[in-house]
Amino acid sequence: MKKVAVALPAELQNWFVGELARHGYELVARVDDADALSAVLASSAPDFAIVAAALLDASLVAASDDAGVRMIVLTSTEAERTVVAGLGIREVVPATAAWPEIEALLVGAEQAPAPSHPVRGQVIAVWGPAGAPGRTSLAIGIAAELAAAGHSVALADADTHSGSVAPALGLLDEAPGFAAACRLAGTGALDRNELERVGQRYRSGHGSFWVLTGIGRASRWPELSAQRVVSVIAHCRDWVDYTVLDTGFSLENDEEISSDLFAPRRNAATISALREADRVIAVGAADPVGLSRFLRAHVDLVEMVDAERITVVMNKLRSSVIGLNPAGQVEQTLQRFGGISGAVMIPFDQAAFDAAMLSGRSLPDAVAKSPARTAIAKLVAARILPPERDGLRRRRARQRLERVP
Repeated sequence: MKKVAVALPAELQNWFVGELARHGYELVARVDDADALSAVLASSAPDFAIVAAALLDASLVAASDDAGVRMIVLTSTEAERTVVAGLGIREVVPATAAWPEIEALLVGAEQAPAPSHPVRGQVIAVWGPAGAPGRTSLAIGIAAELAAAGHSVALADADTHSGSVAPALGLLDEAPGFAAACRLAGTGALDRNELERVGQRYRSGHGSFWVLTGIGRASRWPELSAQRVVSVIAHCRDWVDYTVLDTGFSLENDEEISSDLFAPRRNAATISALREADRVIAVGAADPVGLSRFLRAHVDLVEMVDAERITVVMNKLRSSVIGLNPAGQVEQTLQRFGGISGAVMIPFDQAAFDAAMLSGRSLPDAVAKSPARTAIAKLVAARILPPERDGLRRRRARQRLERVP
């Protein structure tokens, strides 16, 4: 018998208590304020909590997450629905909903199917040091090229410092999809249907893909714990062919400077994404400052990720800040000071990226024949996609590059 706690106004409590008893649920508590419900969650650990939106705040959501309790929220106004969505909660019904609509959420959680087929999807993490080397732009470009190649793709914003995938693609981010997926994973309720419900679809004539938007406020980083991020990534493998993770810049393991070994870690999402990824795209800016930052941070990266899983990409390549033969000079610098060879070069094409940002579209949709887009397409074909026969690869690459929105 499933246990349920309710935190509702008096006019709703009696009806809910009667329906719960009639349909075989055990009522463990009926309260009318958030503090009382938080105490119940900690002491009684119900399976579900049915809560009025007016009582909801971030601390109650955190208490629900800590206790592993799935929360169903009743809303009465559009303003309440907006607030609830901003807290990353998707199990929402109108306060006037009939019992079958409410029980559908209760029963749906019990019957969520477990993955029945082996893990198959590949995970690509895009990382780079501080200083805006182009992590998000490259992550979007890689997702777009994988989708254009005919694969199912999800782009997830796992940056706990400055998530920016949603505004870059012109998507609403008032209800962060990646945080919602993490919350569902924390309560054991995440599956393919839930991922498609919390995700948004970026639609393109070149190839559409799913987007799990990032947190809009940096203060929400505790929602992206290591365990939850690992679980979301595992479910994404069963959902799509390729998952592209846009990560944060910091690799600092702050356990060493904290006395609480069980406290949440702000960089846990980035570190977990890098460790779980099949391939890490390490991007740096191809200028003197960017190279210096990248080489210092790369030392920390290779301590965390096997070097054979790392592909180095130098972005914004241009002679105006490097001199003649910029690609050759960058290659020499990487080899001399970092022992890095085989880096991929992305030419500086500010006008194309500005056009993409202005229109809220991916680079293939905004400027299909951009030199930067061509370089990203070659990166995907050579370093991410499985090998194809040379003639077939050239033909498909030419067809992708010739498509114009």
